[in-house]
Amino acid sequence: MTFDRLAASIGDLFSNPIIMSALTGWFLSQFVKGIITLLNTRTRTVRDFLEAIFWRTGGMPSSHTALVSSMTAAVAFAEGFSSSLFAVSLFIALVVMRDSVGVRRSSGQQARALNLLGKQTAEKQGVEFEPVKEIRGHHPLEVIVGAIMGIFIAAAYTWL
Repeated sequence: MTFDRLAASIGDLFSNPIIMSALTGWFLSQFVKGIITLLNTRTRTVRDFLEAIFWRTGGMPSSHTALVSSMTAAVAFAEGFSSSLFAVSLFIALVVMRDSVGVRRSSGQQARALNLLGKQTAEKQGVEFEPVKEIRGHHPLEVIVGAIMGIFIAAAYTWL
């Protein structure tokens, strides 16, 4: 593959409204989440902001939901609601949204309880305890806002 063909392929990738909707949905929701995090915390460094954008999980709005709902809406607008691709996208989006509210949230609560129990046991027994990562899932409102955000982003890419 020549450089010109590679450049054209990359250009095609970034002119695809479905891909751009999904990427924009993820990025904008992470950006908003970073701003909200900085407004609600005392530390306001560039590093904290970048960490909130690229690394932290949970929070308002759900970036996973914004990504999959934007992708699904863009597929619906481009291919139609009766397309097979829309059906696949829709069910993937529903699984991601359900997982963010249910499974990830529950596993985060279990990790928090495990860390508390481990810390208490370590203090009483005099042993070391390495806490597990507490992954924060989403509240339903965070998922709803992410979904609405994603749909509007897909609509913007489709009709603007």
